[in-house]
Parts: sequence; structure tokens; C-alpha cells
Amino acid sequence: MAAITASLVKELRERTSCGMMECKKALVETAGDVEAAIELMRKSGQAKAAKKAGRTAADGLIVIRQSDDGRRAVMLEVNCETDFVAKDQNFVSFAEAVAERVLKVGAENIEELMQQPLHEGEDTTIDQAREALISKIGENMNVRRFVRFDAAEGVIATYRHGIRIGVLVELSQGDDALGRDLAMHIAASNPVCVSAEDVPAEMLAREREIFMAQAADSGKPANIVEKIVEGRIRKYLAEVTLVGQPFVKDPDISVEKLLSSTGGKVVRFQRFEVGEGLEKRDENFAAEVMAQVRG
Repeated sequence: MAAITASLVKELRERTSCGMMECKKALVETAGDVEAAIELMRKSGQAKAAKKAGRTAADGLIVIRQSDDGRRAVMLEVNCETDFVAKDQNFVSFAEAVAERVLKVGAENIEELMQQPLHEGEDTTIDQAREALISKIGENMNVRRFVRFDAAEGVIATYRHGIRIGVLVELSQGDDALGRDLAMHIAASNPVCVSAEDVPAEMLAREREIFMAQAADSGKPANIVEKIVEGRIRKYLAEVTLVGQPFVKDPDISVEKLLSSTGGKVVRFQRFEVGEGLEKRDENFAAEVMAQVRG
């Protein structure tokens, strides 16, 4: 019998999208044979989940939950394949239940979260519930990511635009109204970070290199090129930082001026948009059929 190593379990998880414990159990039963384990899982109640695991799940919804005292908030992205399923009540109920668990338990990552019970006092884990839902609905789905904000003082504001965009904002100074305005602004304007000091050094270096190359082609003297580049860097920082952007509800003022006039101070924010960073397959079945006919 082959040793059931972590790499074997990882391989089976990646190929079936099933839970870690289920994969380990299947490997034990098949003496470490991955192909046999896949076949065994397909014969069990995990069959549909395993078959659909390779399909792209880049649609879905964002769920936000906040504690009664407002001191804790979580935001979660759960993915499926189509917007039709994203609105299915079974899928929505699952996502909302997972968000409640994120709010209540101390899971640090998705792997740890998936082994938590979906509902308090029940044995069914989140991963097992996910697999059962895949079998019922007929689409692949994943709990992709979550973020948790905890604030001993200040304000945590939340905003969700439809089901596809969500924002959490933590303010050390300011009120709920300001927090919600800022959350709406972040949803609309998608800043990278709070201020220029927070812009990743590699991102700024990359933009500077691009601006230098563009300005160098102008044929202007080096000192003029440097001034051009610095001007473009300032404009870039205004575009990507929260405080540098024009406030969406009053574009005549910047967010920085809004905060100054209200005494507000932003500690951090997080913005999720469904499917960002995921490659969504664009299938045109009519064109595929036509190509086959002409081929």
C-alpha cells in the first residue's frame, strides 16, 4: 500500500474539488491509487461534484455579514458557473450560511473554513454541503475567499452593490454616514489603497519605468523628461489612491478634502468583485456547431 502523502491528497483535491478528509478516505480505501480514488468518488454521492470540478466557476455573489455591535464584519465570495445559479435560492442560502460561519468562527483560511460545520451543532461540513449542492444544482461552485474586519473602536462600514460588488471600510475617526459614503465611493471607483504611502513599491516602480520610456521617446532634455515623469506619477497616484480620487458624490472635492472637512480617518478597506482575476470561458456553441459543419 502506498503511503497517503499530503501531495497525493492535494492532487486528488485539485482533480475532484472534494474535501480533504473525503480525499484522504478515498485514497486509504484504494491503497493510494489516485485514479481508483476518483472512480470511487464518482460512484459515491460525490460523483457529480467530481465530474464538474474542472469547469470554470467565475460567476457568483458577494455576501456581507456584520455583528450586532458593529465591531466585526466579514465579506465572502462564493462562485458558480452562471448568473442564473447565482440567483438560485439554494445557492444564496448556502453562501449566506457560510458567511455566518465566517463571522462566528476563527478560521484563518479557506481550507480551515471548509472543514467547519455549515450550521452550529450539525456534522455536515461546509465542503460536504458544497458538494451536495453541486450535485443538486448541476454546476461547479467554490467558496473562493473571505475577509474579516475587527475593530475595538471606530466604525466599520459596509456596502454591497447588487450581488457582485462588496466593500468593507474601517474608520478610526468618523461616523456611519461617512463610512457608507466612502464604501459606496470605493465600490464605484475601485482604488488600490488608501494613500500614496500604501502603494506597493513594485507597482510604482513599474509605472515609473513605463512613464520614463514614454517620455524618453519625446526627445526632450533629461531634466524635462524627469519633470514629465514626476507629473505623471502624481496623476497616477491620484487615480489609484482613495484619498487622491475625486469624491463620487461631489467630484469637485477629493476624498482627502472630504476626510479633512469631516474629521474622518480611514484605517483600511477591502473591495471584492465577483470573478475578478478569474478567467471566464466564453463559449459560443452556435459558432462551434457552424465550424464543425463547415469543417
